[in-house]
Amino acid sequence: MSYQVSKEQLKVLIKELKQWKAPATTLLSLYIPPGRPVSDVVNMLRTELSITDNIKLKRTKDAVQTSLSMAIDRLTSMTKIPENGLVLFCGVNSDTGKQICMMFSPPEPVKVYYYRTDKWFHTEFLEEMISEKSYYGLIIIERDEATIGLLKGTNIELLDNFMSYIPGKHTKGGQSQRRFDRIIEQMVEDFYKTVAERAKQLFEPLLLEGKLKGILIGGPGYSKQDFVSGEYLDKRLRDLVIDKLIDVGYQSEAGLRELVIKASEILQDHRYSDAFKRVEELKVHMAKADGLAIFGYDEVKQAAELGALQFLLVVEDHPLIDELEALAKKSGAELVVVPLNSPEGEWLQNSFDGIAGILRYKIF
Repeated sequence: MSYQVSKEQLKVLIKELKQWKAPATTLLSLYIPPGRPVSDVVNMLRTELSITDNIKLKRTKDAVQTSLSMAIDRLTSMTKIPENGLVLFCGVNSDTGKQICMMFSPPEPVKVYYYRTDKWFHTEFLEEMISEKSYYGLIIIERDEATIGLLKGTNIELLDNFMSYIPGKHTKGGQSQRRFDRIIEQMVEDFYKTVAERAKQLFEPLLLEGKLKGILIGGPGYSKQDFVSGEYLDKRLRDLVIDKLIDVGYQSEAGLRELVIKASEILQDHRYSDAFKRVEELKVHMAKADGLAIFGYDEVKQAAELGALQFLLVVEDHPLIDELEALAKKSGAELVVVPLNSPEGEWLQNSFDGIAGILRYKIF
C-alpha cells in the first residue's frame, strides 16, 4: 500500500486538517523522518498512552487516549518508514464524536522528529512544502576553496564544496618571484573558471525552468569581488547576481548558513522587488490603455485558458490562490504573489479584489 501523496493532494489534506479544533490539547500531530525505526516510535506512543491516566478531566483523557490508540494502530501496520518519512494526525471531536486519523508520506522528506498533542493539528512543517518557493543560488568563493549551495524557500542545501590547493606567495624576490606569482595568479584564474562552470551545471536546470530568482555571492577578503568583476560566470547567471557581496568567514554548510543569515534583509527586499516590479508594469499598461492589463478572476481565467496570460498577479493569502497557482502552471504563466501588507498589495486588493494579469498579446 502506498502512503505517498502529491503536492496537490497535500494542499487538500492541509485544508481539512486546519478545520479541526479542540477545547483541550487532544489532537495528535506526529512527524517521523526517514530512517527512524517504527518500533521506536510505537514505544514512545505507548509510553505517552501509559501516562494519560494522570489527566484529571475524563473527557480530555478519553480524547487523548483515543488519539494515541489510533496512531499506534496505524503505525503497527507499517514495517518501515517510507523514503520521505511519515506524518500522522489523529484526533476526536469531543462535541460530535467524529474521529480522524490521517497517515501519509509527504512529497518532500520530513526533516524533524516531532510529536505534540494540542488544540489544533500542527501543519506548519507541511505548509512549507506546498508554498511557492523562491530559489537562490549561493556561492562562497576564496582563492583556493569554494562552496556552492541553494536556498529553497527556507531550506539551505549544500550542492558542492571543493578546493584547489594553490600554493602561498613566493618570497625569494627577483624575476623568479614574478614568474612564480604569475603562475599562482593563473592557477587562481583557472580555479575561478572551474567554480563558474560548476555553478552553471548546478544552476542551469533551475534557470531554464525560470525558478532561479537570484544568486548570492560571499567570502572573505577580495576574492568575491575578483570573481564577480572577472565575469567568470555565465552571462545568464551574472545577470542574477545580487549586487551586495557578503563577507563570510566559513565554507561548507556553516558558511552557507552565515551567508543566508547575513543576507536575510537583502533577500526579503529582492523577493518583494520582483512582485512590485510587476505591479508597476501592470500600471504602465493601464496608463497606456494598450489592452495588456486585465483584472479580476473571470478575465484572468479566460486569458489563461487561451494561453495569452504572461503574468498572474494575486495578493498573498487570497482564498483562490491555490486554484490560481494551478491555473498559472497549466497555462505557462508566471504566478506573482504580492505581499498584502504593502501599498501595492493593498491597491491590488482594494481595486481588483486581489487578482490581475498581464497579457502576452491583446485578446479583449
